[in-house]
Amino acid sequence: MFEGGLWVLLLFALLLLAPQWGLVPRWRQQRWLRSRDAIEDALMHIHQREHSGQLASVESLAGALNVPARLALALVQRMEGQGLLRTSAGGLTLTPEGHRLAIQVVRAHRLFERYLAYETSVPPQEVHELAHRLEHSVTPQQIEQLDAYMGHPLADPHGDPIPSATGEMPEMEGQSLVDFPIGKPAQIVHVEDEPPQVYAQIVAEGLRPGMVVTVVERSPTRMVLESDTEEHVLAPVVAANITVREAMPRVAAPSGERLGSLEPGEKATVVRVDDACQGLTRRRFLDLGITPGVEIEVVMRSPFGDPVAYRVRDSLIALRREQADWIWVRRNGGGQAMHGEVKSA
Repeated sequence: MFEGGLWVLLLFALLLLAPQWGLVPRWRQQRWLRSRDAIEDALMHIHQREHSGQLASVESLAGALNVPARLALALVQRMEGQGLLRTSAGGLTLTPEGHRLAIQVVRAHRLFERYLAYETSVPPQEVHELAHRLEHSVTPQQIEQLDAYMGHPLADPHGDPIPSATGEMPEMEGQSLVDFPIGKPAQIVHVEDEPPQVYAQIVAEGLRPGMVVTVVERSPTRMVLESDTEEHVLAPVVAANITVREAMPRVAAPSGERLGSLEPGEKATVVRVDDACQGLTRRRFLDLGITPGVEIEVVMRSPFGDPVAYRVRDSLIALRREQADWIWVRRNGGGQAMHGEVKSA
């Protein structure tokens, strides 16, 4: 009798939990199909494929969402019924309403990336994934508030243009760094953040949108670049994730070096804030008293090297390397290094 009861329990558990047809997995699948996350992620994938000149398919959508093809097909059918996409022999295309919603998701994602990169201490390698989670949790009104709070930025940290509230998004012009002529100054306009391992290498080299670099060596195994302060060595497969355009002639400006290149204990005089630094970040620098002529001292680095503590006008502030590199200074010399830990504000 006990064995009969055990078999009943096993059959009941199988009925509930079997991966393909169990009641619990099927309930989870139906819940996922109705979720905002699933629909918005699908809109993003189809929009990205259209933007790149190739249409999405049920198979490509399944791969992008990491779900079985049957679930991707069910999602496509649901979204088609909602008037968000059309299916054809060539693939999946967005309707005008689907395109409008996709642009809203793109806008939310890139605004969150901008906020996380410039206003928090989230590591650069984690910004994309966290923004992806946050983009599904806000209302259009909250996105407009975030946009206004940051001073209506035009691009995310990777150089991608941020769509306007009306859905307008300028095209990004440029070419791959691997194809750019040797010896000619190039301005970085975009850094692809996927795959994460490749992006981490670019971040480690200190390369970011707005920088001007010159290709000084190219071979099948490596590329050597020079920037204002250092040399950068990349594998061609990594350099292919960087988009550049011909650098504009530089406007004459006071000489100097980036604040991020100074070591603890060194003092310098602020020459200028880089013209590429705009919006809220520039205003915050001014609020902190970081203006031409003021003295700034490097006090100490955090254990991981970022952020760094600086003394400005008798106040101690913390800046990450990418923030400090917006500030051009001229060394004063002297000063004793201090050691300790600093936390980003």
